[in-house]
Amino acid sequence: MAQNLKTAVPGTQAVDRACALLSMVVLADEPLTFTEISEASGLARSTTSRLLAALERTDLLRRDAEGAYLAGSLFALHAARHDRWQEVARVAMPYLERLRDETGETAHLGGAQGGTVLHVAQVDSHYLLGTRDWTDTHVPDHTSALGKVLLAFGRLRMPERPLEQFTEHTVTDLRRIERQLVETRTRGYAVAVDELEVGLAAVAAPVTGRDGEVFAALGVSGPTARLEDRLDTVGRLLIEQADDLSGLLRGLHKEGAA
Repeated sequence: MAQNLKTAVPGTQAVDRACALLSMVVLADEPLTFTEISEASGLARSTTSRLLAALERTDLLRRDAEGAYLAGSLFALHAARHDRWQEVARVAMPYLERLRDETGETAHLGGAQGGTVLHVAQVDSHYLLGTRDWTDTHVPDHTSALGKVLLAFGRLRMPERPLEQFTEHTVTDLRRIERQLVETRTRGYAVAVDELEVGLAAVAAPVTGRDGEVFAALGVSGPTARLEDRLDTVGRLLIEQADDLSGLLRGLHKEGAA
């Protein structure tokens, strides 16, 4: 690769070098540090820094929490035209990580697909107790905080009778469910405590797309014993992070349409 970088066609050297760095990062199995990129490219550190900065400014590359480089949001935007959830999951990952770090619990992203909740992405809890992979797992909407958000904002249809009773806390009465949905819309987040499984609690908040409509939800789940006394605190944190993610998604779509 270093040889290719140094044998560019006259007049296109900077472009060729930037493209080579971009390819190196995008094709890597994991984020690359500045030192790794500079050494692999054979370029001077000052040149590498200048090119990486340009790629980052144009959203072709971005840096993770440790400062390593990985594919930028424009790649996610392109993927959206083929796999919408792949884009959203990629863009949402820093928010999921932040939720996990601030709550200590498992963080989720879910969306409406096929008339039910699709678990799109997850970042595991710091704790051993409460960590489970929910990705691609179907959870009945009326027992799920993610599902309650999507029901509350009209992304899913109200469930039909009879509803399955998983625990003594599972709400199956449609009038009670409707009251829960009104409360979800009013306070901005949904709660499900011991409804799917005794000892499991979850909170979720809505994520909006470029049209301003709710299409997904950010959630946090964990043992009831760890979450029940901080449901409101976690709910407010989810609202904040979901609003930030919604703004970012709208911004990316506007840039992509420009």
